[in-house]
Amino acid sequence: MKYPRAIQNLIEKLSEFPSVGPKTAERYVFYLLKQPAEKLKSLAVTLGELQEKTTICRECRAIAENNPCSICADPNRRRDVLCVVENTQDFLAIEGTKQFDGRYFILGGLINTINDIKPDDLNISLLAKRIQAEKIQEIILALNFTLEGETTALYLNKILKDHLKITRLAKGLPAGSDLEYADELTLSSALKNRNIL
Repeated sequence: MKYPRAIQNLIEKLSEFPSVGPKTAERYVFYLLKQPAEKLKSLAVTLGELQEKTTICRECRAIAENNPCSICADPNRRRDVLCVVENTQDFLAIEGTKQFDGRYFILGGLINTINDIKPDDLNISLLAKRIQAEKIQEIILALNFTLEGETTALYLNKILKDHLKITRLAKGLPAGSDLEYADELTLSSALKNRNIL
């Protein structure tokens, strides 16, 4: 016996989500079946509003409520420094530190030869135009320290280094970590980027 078509359809849809396999999707569906109708209607409305009430900021390319977003519209933010990140989640993570008072630019991904993501698939041409139009003095590459992040950083450095100062987030050990669990690359980077006390 198979599940009713409505259940099977929802399992298939939820299985398309990142990190959600068929079994997890099945658990979600049966959880939803136990919820009151009002809660399901509220969820449906919220899903419907997802694209209706969000936009892409024309300046930084972040997903936001307004265009331009609140950071790009803030006159108190530095205009000469741009922090380049992969996506809106990374943008919000850095903003959450309250340590950066400049503006941001979202690349929309990273160069990835395995998944056939090339520089032309990213917002790199928009970044170059913004740097030139706004007379940016420095960009901070806040990209993941993965093969894709390193490849993208090297590419950006190559095409932009003659026009402005390019910096990168420091690499090293996270606070509260044990040396015995750190990989060699992290330990090596921590030694190279050590600070004077």
